[in-house]
Amino acid sequence: MEKANCSKVLIAACIILLMVTNAIGFDFSKLEKSVTERTLDNGLKILVLERHDAPVVSFVTWVNVGGADDPKECTGLAHMFEHMAFKGTRDIGSKNIDDELKLIAIEDSIYMELRSERNKGRLADSSRLAELLKAYDDAREASFELVEPNEFSQIVEREGGVGLNAGTSMDFTMYITSYPSNRLELWMAMESARFANPVLREMYKERDVVAEERRMGIESSPFGRLLDDMRSAAFKAHPYTNPIVGHASDIQNYSREAAGAFYEKHYVPSNMVIAIVGDVKTKEVLKLAEKYWSPLPNKPKPEAISTIEPVQKGERRIVQEDPAQPLLIIGWHIPEETHPDKLVIDALVDYFGQGRTSLLYESLVKDKKIASQIGVFAGYPASKYPSLCLTYVIPSQGHTAAECEEQVYTELEKILAELIAVEEVEKIKARAKSNFVFGLDNNTGLAMQLAAYQTYWGDWHALFSELDRINAVTAQDIQDVAKKYFTKENRTVAIMNTIEN
Repeated sequence: MEKANCSKVLIAACIILLMVTNAIGFDFSKLEKSVTERTLDNGLKILVLERHDAPVVSFVTWVNVGGADDPKECTGLAHMFEHMAFKGTRDIGSKNIDDELKLIAIEDSIYMELRSERNKGRLADSSRLAELLKAYDDAREASFELVEPNEFSQIVEREGGVGLNAGTSMDFTMYITSYPSNRLELWMAMESARFANPVLREMYKERDVVAEERRMGIESSPFGRLLDDMRSAAFKAHPYTNPIVGHASDIQNYSREAAGAFYEKHYVPSNMVIAIVGDVKTKEVLKLAEKYWSPLPNKPKPEAISTIEPVQKGERRIVQEDPAQPLLIIGWHIPEETHPDKLVIDALVDYFGQGRTSLLYESLVKDKKIASQIGVFAGYPASKYPSLCLTYVIPSQGHTAAECEEQVYTELEKILAELIAVEEVEKIKARAKSNFVFGLDNNTGLAMQLAAYQTYWGDWHALFSELDRINAVTAQDIQDVAKKYFTKENRTVAIMNTIEN
């Protein structure tokens, strides 16, 4: 072996050894014992972990509702409600709440008339539509005159809060922020207030923002359009078939009444987890939680989605033509996050298409140079329910999606035909353990993981068994899941071919 190559191998081995040492050296038992769990009488789960390294504390409010729970004709409403949660409360965000609520009621009344007339389609009265549209625009502006825009986030920033953000997936909605530790009660007061009785102000203005998100992410994006069609073809029954941002017509039909009903059903204490990690005293946290969160009424927890996606019996293909560069997306059906095979699939994905040493990168990008970019990840569009393992390839100039597709299957056959070397499996597991431990290194990351495991597994303690599950993965396991799930009849293929303008 040449000296340069020998040095690279030695460096790689040292890095892997360091990652394993860090993972093993992490004291999970001590960390697990430091977590305090409390369930309020209304069903709200609270997880607290004291960390006194710095005078800061991170907060995660995790709601067990996502795009998959959107009601019929209101796809994207979970995402829309996330936007609404930043619009303030009865006490924050309004110049005069009583007058504002009266104007909001007028705005809603006119909008519902406008929507009813629009839904007549070609039989709609055009002059009546114009009249209602003018009245609707005037009502929106009138109610907005009483709004203090962005007051909620301005208070957070003024009081030293950082990282105020939120995210909606097909499975959950998450709200995060960090504060100086002496602002614990402020967070309790503001966070509980925005979920206790939301005003949903600026809803129709914000709906336009969401519609623009859809235009940018799907309609104006060749990759977004192809991915949207691939997902719709892969799922025939389960609501994972819908885009998280919603269908265009559904966005335009959102009403405050529908958003309110969605809130009443899903934003209930028994469907929420609060995780708090940082420089706090657990007794004080629990005392303030009783004060600010206990008033939320105890309501039934919504049932999980019962629709089961039928087993796919044959390959499905989507072909689009566009002036954009060619694209390839392949999705294989895989089980949910808590299934024993899921972690093994994650290991397969690491070896198959993650990073510059993966099979696909080495073959398609480095050796054959037929692709400029590749990626593989498991759990699309989410993972609470059975989902997809997604592979995407961007062909390099002069090469086609079909050419890349053929090579993807060639590389996959290597895994199907021969067990991955033991040393490679150990590297895969070392990376998995390292990534997992590093994800717990900061307060926000740890709070997110505690809330996530509580929601997905029904018990946050499952977080501290993750390393054991990773360690149990074998080369035979990886080959077995490849043969079980990565079959022709179980895949959906989407191709974009380039055409001239």
